[in-house]
Amino acid sequence: MAGSDTSELERQAREAVEHLASFERGSASEGEHRAARWIAARLDELGAPAVVERESAHGGYWLPLGLMTLVAGLAALLRSRLAWLVAGGTMAAAVADDTGGGPKLFRRLLPRRPTWNVVASAGDPEGDRTVVVVAHHDAAHWSLLFSPVVPEFIGRKFPLALEKADTTPPVIFPVFAGPLLVFLAGLTGSGLLRRLGAFLSFGAAAVFAEIGSRSVVPGANDNLSGVAVLLGLAGLLRDRPVEGVRVLLVSTGSEESFMEGMQAFGRRHFPRLPPDSTTFICVDTVGSPTLMELEGEGMLLMRDYPAALKDLVSRAAADEGVELVRGLRFRNATDGLISMKAGYPTVMLGSVTEFKAPANYHWPTDTADRVDYRTVADATLVCRRTIELLGGR
Repeated sequence: MAGSDTSELERQAREAVEHLASFERGSASEGEHRAARWIAARLDELGAPAVVERESAHGGYWLPLGLMTLVAGLAALLRSRLAWLVAGGTMAAAVADDTGGGPKLFRRLLPRRPTWNVVASAGDPEGDRTVVVVAHHDAAHWSLLFSPVVPEFIGRKFPLALEKADTTPPVIFPVFAGPLLVFLAGLTGSGLLRRLGAFLSFGAAAVFAEIGSRSVVPGANDNLSGVAVLLGLAGLLRDRPVEGVRVLLVSTGSEESFMEGMQAFGRRHFPRLPPDSTTFICVDTVGSPTLMELEGEGMLLMRDYPAALKDLVSRAAADEGVELVRGLRFRNATDGLISMKAGYPTVMLGSVTEFKAPANYHWPTDTADRVDYRTVADATLVCRRTIELLGGR
């Protein structure tokens, strides 16, 4: 692509990110709704007819997980092995369900409110192959847990350890371990397991309370950078559609509450998207200096993306002359986890700093002026080329 065209992608991305980051967009909030309406209108202008779909979500993860761990901790204070067994086992299963893209049964006990997804059509409307490109427009709460000082400290003090690291820290492991240890204490009668389970459970509950008390970050990198890719693709596909490939440009709400918006999209649209002719590209946090393709993700259970599709994306990046880092796995979850679990070929594009972490992740400094718009433009080009390759071009 000509350099002037790349500059135009950067300019358009900056314009969109600056506007959307100017107001708060917490999960399942009126700000999220405002963002969805703006994104749909902009996609319409770019030749991709869009609709805003109202769905239902709890809109947070700190309250469900905080309650789960609190229940396990309180049960551990009782003098009843049956209480340890029942509460610990039930809450451990609930944590696994909530963090692993499951049906989130525990949340059905909690209040819900509206959330909004944007779904736009681009490319060849008669195509026999469908590519769904997914980003999200809601933003997260910040927390001391996400301080960028931590990866920077590790990277500067232990460079060899950082060089060898290929998986991010498993932050959900102790959350799951607390209720699990209480359950095991019920099985064995071990006082040590009970005390350790109580300590981890109460500690996790305190962390989730701290997260819930914090404000919503601007969310420019995570994930208005992904939204900018959707808008850039809309313009590129309007000017040069890929014959035989229908493209859905999807921006979900409530991704930061553990992919509730994407799960709602699946309930509504998966029955009409055959897995043998549909591919998902998840674009999340592509505003750091280096574009990155995840090998796999999962908070508890690591799931790898299909090798053939990852290689195809690598080829697309090479065709566009874009540097694409491989070899990293994240102990977190994105919207891509939902489509992958549903049986769809899925790949995820993100970005990292020199410390193998997304820039300003869940931190108040995640502002529009700190986004690397060249990386956003590169992600747009890689997605466009991947769509071409999937279409046989």
